[in-house]
Amino acid sequence: MMHAIREQDEERGRRDTRPDPGIRVAIVYHSGYGHTARQAEAVAEGVRQADGSIPLLLTVEEAQQRWDDLAAAHAIVFGAPTYMGAASAPFKAFQEATSKVMMAGGYLWRDKIAAGFTNSGSLAGDKLSTLLQMVLFAAQHGMHWVSLDLPPANNSTSGSEKDLNRLGFWIGAAAQSNTDEGPDRAPPDADLATARHLGARVARVTRDFVRGRRPAGA
Repeated sequence: MMHAIREQDEERGRRDTRPDPGIRVAIVYHSGYGHTARQAEAVAEGVRQADGSIPLLLTVEEAQQRWDDLAAAHAIVFGAPTYMGAASAPFKAFQEATSKVMMAGGYLWRDKIAAGFTNSGSLAGDKLSTLLQMVLFAAQHGMHWVSLDLPPANNSTSGSEKDLNRLGFWIGAAAQSNTDEGPDRAPPDADLATARHLGARVARVTRDFVRGRRPAGA
């Protein structure tokens, strides 16, 4: 009898450590020159690395043709370049379009997980303003915002430009792309790794939200 119980416990443990299939994370973004697109792709890579979760990468134009897919997603990560201290005009147009579809349709994004990322040419570039706009946008839809959960880096003599969160943002992932470099060279690897971290974190938080958090040590 004890042997059978032990086998059942071991089988239950194996089941508990298997990836949770079916966690769908949409990444909706606009990219003016390709730099923010690379950031979006890195977020998607991070989602794939986290327990087999499934990313859905959509430009803001594609997203407005796939409202049903967004409604079916468990989480949506928003991304846009920061232009003149705010999200780009195409991203803002997407935000406004959601009010006629998702809000008018009955707050279809309520209780989804949300997160965001942005990119600009300068180190600061008022990127915080764009991320705060995304936070408010998610709140208007009744979504739950997920932070970056990384300490600020590159802020001491022992720091490095290669550190994750080298720009020191908490609300979301921030990247910096030199204006004289194309998307084949920018953003730098550290900023792309930070975006991957955000994707993986969103996938994990979403899994816990949807399926329940696993016991410590499971």
